[in-house]
Amino acid sequence: MISRPPLRLSLQIPVKPMNTILLHTCCACCASYVIPHLQDRYIVKNLFFNPNIHPMEEYNIRLSEMKLVSEHFGTVLEYGKCRPELWNKAVAPYRHLPERSRRCWECYHLRLEETAKKASELGIEFFTTTLSVSPHKIYRKILEAGRIAAEKYGIQFHEEDFKKKNGFKLSVEKSRELGLTRQHYCGCILSLREAEERRKRE
Repeated sequence: MISRPPLRLSLQIPVKPMNTILLHTCCACCASYVIPHLQDRYIVKNLFFNPNIHPMEEYNIRLSEMKLVSEHFGTVLEYGKCRPELWNKAVAPYRHLPERSRRCWECYHLRLEETAKKASELGIEFFTTTLSVSPHKIYRKILEAGRIAAEKYGIQFHEEDFKKKNGFKLSVEKSRELGLTRQHYCGCILSLREAEERRKRE
């Protein structure tokens, strides 16, 4: 009688499907780091909603490069018509304030609330933003805006300060590798004027 080794059952552990996250993208440079950083944990879908960007030529450049980066990383990009009137209304009482003040906090709230709203409409449970890549942005204010928007729409804000762990440095390296345009101001007309004034003083 031939003896046979005992049969071994092959157990396959089911792979848990990834959640989708809607990533608010302020520009392609920051997104070039955050998209692949998140892709280990999420299926990333991008949103370009930045009614603060001025002038329109600059808006079109940033949107065009965001399309290229989205395609490069195999992600979908959601975007619509630029609506500067929304930004103008949100920051109107604070236009006299400098950068990194309530004028910027209101801009964070505007963009993250729209991102949360869009995520909810698309049936996406998670959202976040590339804004925190920049060392000029205040993360605790981004976090506050994200949490408020998440609560309003009943979804979750992915809380991560992307400038940490060399995030900003890596975004600079990746954007250079991809030949992206690095901006010298955040996007709005007020920051553009401030950047021009700084250059005059140098």
